[in-house]
Amino acid sequence: MTRQYFGTDGIRGTVGTSPITPDFMLRLGHAVGRVLRRQGGRPTVLIGKDTRISGYMIESSLEAGLASAGVNTLLTGPLPTPGVAYLTRALRLDLGIVISASHNAYPDNGVKFFSAMGEKLPDDWELAVEAALDEPPQWVDSANLGKARRVEDSRSRYIEFCKSTVPKAFSLKGMKVVVDAANGAAYHVAPDVFHELGAEVVTIGCSPDGLNINAGVGATSPKALVAAVAAHAADYGVALDGDADRLQLVDRHGRLFNGDELLYVLVAERLSRGHAVPGAVGTLMTNMGVELALCRRGVALVRAKVGDRYVLEELAQRGWLLGGESSGHLLQLDNHSTGDGIISALQVLHAVHQAKTGLADLLADVQMFPQTLLNLRLPDGLDWKNHAGFAAEQECVRAELGDSGRILIRASGTEPVLRIMVEAREAAVAKAAAERLAATLQS
Repeated sequence: MTRQYFGTDGIRGTVGTSPITPDFMLRLGHAVGRVLRRQGGRPTVLIGKDTRISGYMIESSLEAGLASAGVNTLLTGPLPTPGVAYLTRALRLDLGIVISASHNAYPDNGVKFFSAMGEKLPDDWELAVEAALDEPPQWVDSANLGKARRVEDSRSRYIEFCKSTVPKAFSLKGMKVVVDAANGAAYHVAPDVFHELGAEVVTIGCSPDGLNINAGVGATSPKALVAAVAAHAADYGVALDGDADRLQLVDRHGRLFNGDELLYVLVAERLSRGHAVPGAVGTLMTNMGVELALCRRGVALVRAKVGDRYVLEELAQRGWLLGGESSGHLLQLDNHSTGDGIISALQVLHAVHQAKTGLADLLADVQMFPQTLLNLRLPDGLDWKNHAGFAAEQECVRAELGDSGRILIRASGTEPVLRIMVEAREAAVAKAAAERLAATLQS
């Protein structure tokens, strides 16, 4: 069956247009509640959110829908997505709900779900919810309506969990760290985590007003972090996105480290402790330089489709622990069940501390391949998959690159554009090849 509302990471869209409307969220809450009630008993659901102004509207609508189906709710207020996943598991609840559109601007919002184990839910569960949405509502009687209450200590519980993922002896004392929370869900969490571990903390992007989430700050706008690290002569800068499940790191020299490089550091740190790392999972976008560097260390890289959900599925299937995306979603399943920007930053800084060197030095053996990515808006009716000239040019480019590069062609899942990525040892080669490919569809 084809999902009507659920995408690769829950339901997302522009607030005020279907399905991100209060009436739909009421129906969604009721449908989710009915699916949960099939398990028997009275379920309890945790609801967290980021700092978007629309979160209030969606939260109250979901709460009402769940209550109408006889489900209790616990409300955390603003809390990072991985914090909701953690508390759902720690409090032995039946489901976790996050109200967030992640790295999108404030006019967007969405809803995603976690199982009782703090993991993404399978397609079958989402299909069951969509089926319940199409059924007439079945309100419970007044005696069986759900109740709601606030979890007052959710923030402090999650802070302690983040700190517990590094050894007790680990300290950031003597280190100055700039923390950029993207004016999002981690604004009142991330600074305290680094401060309580001993760092001198400078904050940017920690003053949300409901409208400024991801606005010129955070993991998707790292220039602000680079500038702040330089201005404050900091050792490192940590940038999260709006729901704090992705990470970008900057060192004192202004070098920005993406998710591919940080994944390599996490693998190398495990190897340095004598841990077996049979393989790691990246995506179709993972840099070829990281793949080759891992291979030299005897670690296989398997590529999943773009999206942390698919990385997680591949890890679970293979029984591996480490994976990630170039965008900064990093998975360490020995620390958490989902991607966590704060915990990932702590793990990287711990690796730096253990090696007694800089982050750049830990990546000395990694030669990143330049990538050129073009987003090509296609004319109406153009069938790029069956375009003879485009297919021929792809074969020509592949032959020219050989083992020293690759191309990736994929349609965007959110807008009518074709993404053309070429990776090569030299930036000029990648750029020229990508432009040649694009030109065949524009002529």
